[in-house]
Amino acid sequence: MEAADEDLQATPSSTVMAALATLSPPQLSALTDSVLADLHHHHRRVSALLSSPSLFSLALRHLLSLPLPLKSLLVARHLLSSLRLLTRHLPLPALSPSHAPPERRRDRDRDAATLLLLLCELRHRDPRALEDAPPSEWRSVLRRHCSKDLLSIAGIGAFSGGILVPYVEMVVRCRNFVGAVERCLEAGEGRRQVAASPAAVVALPSVEAAGGGECAVCREEMEGGRDVCELPCRHSFHWMCILPWVRKTNTCPCCRFELPTDDVFGEIRRLWGALAKIGSGSHDAGSTWSRDDSCCNGCA
Repeated sequence: MEAADEDLQATPSSTVMAALATLSPPQLSALTDSVLADLHHHHRRVSALLSSPSLFSLALRHLLSLPLPLKSLLVARHLLSSLRLLTRHLPLPALSPSHAPPERRRDRDRDAATLLLLLCELRHRDPRALEDAPPSEWRSVLRRHCSKDLLSIAGIGAFSGGILVPYVEMVVRCRNFVGAVERCLEAGEGRRQVAASPAAVVALPSVEAAGGGECAVCREEMEGGRDVCELPCRHSFHWMCILPWVRKTNTCPCCRFELPTDDVFGEIRRLWGALAKIGSGSHDAGSTWSRDDSCCNGCA
């Protein structure tokens, strides 16, 4: 299982593009429009930061005050937003709503995240750009960097690939960074279990048990005619058995299918893994979560 997770984490941008290639032309057009709108919003925020010395100073001060784990969380939230945008039209289970922080904190974190991503982009393109520059000069250096890209940014809308390819490359870079941070944390603590999102649990349907099946949690028979809980992978359980389970972990007891979670890093793993599987062709796009595809040996 760990080896499979590492393979999914190492998936290159070509695999993500392969998943997006399963979209129909209307879906791809809608995705392109969404990506373009997201990029325009990002560029407007960058312009606001770089044109206001006071706003830039506040964002930089907040960014520099954050320890590495919280800086990583800023990147992770941006990555999760981008992954949700990319997977919006793919055959994935419904996403759970995220719990937004208070408005003032959200604005402060958004500015710090925008600045951090801008600094990372500059570092990626020109590793020595800020080498000898004190923080008081970073705004000027970033303004020059953005000015060089302005015309190319404005003209990338000629075809879908011109928008999607650099966007996917940005997502992959963020995923590599977040994955590296996670591996460092797991080396000391091990992988954390994350609970299923309450919104996803509430949305689980009740179905009538056919009888003869066994609940994989309590190992007792599910009586015919009794209402039981059915997960998207089509495995069924007693409600009183599955509810305590999903409060601890978001995985199916039988096949490890993952329910949506409110944990940022857990949701990134879930979406990235599903995106990589679709891109590699290991699931049929029309029946991604069918029981035949998700079951393992020994399932009830």
